[in-house]
Formats: sequence, structure tokens, C-alpha cells
Amino acid sequence: MGLDDKLKNSAQNLQGKGKEAAGKATDDERLEAEGKGDQVSANLKQAGEKVKDAFKN
Repeated sequence: MGLDDKLKNSAQNLQGKGKEAAGKATDDERLEAEGKGDQVSANLKQAGEKVKDAFKN
């Protein structure tokens, strides 16, 4: 997993957490769900990169 990919995934995860928190604070269920979705997407990408790295070694 390249450093660039790790940074992008971490940024997407943090962005998702921010959206989720903002959604909870404003009672905006759509924004909260979007934030959770961003976090799931970032975690899936990270898992995929780890699998690719395992097969490279």
C-alpha cells in the first residue's frame, strides 16, 4: 500500500467522521449516513490495499 493511498484513505475516513458528527449535531440523517458511507468506503479500500500488499510479499 503506497503512502499516497494511505493518506487518501485516512483523509476520506476523517471526512466521513466529520460528516457523521455534523449530521448528528444537526439531526440531518442524510449527512450522517453519507459520513458513515465514506468511512465504510475508506475502510474497504484500505482492506483491499492490504490484501494486494500481502500477495506482493
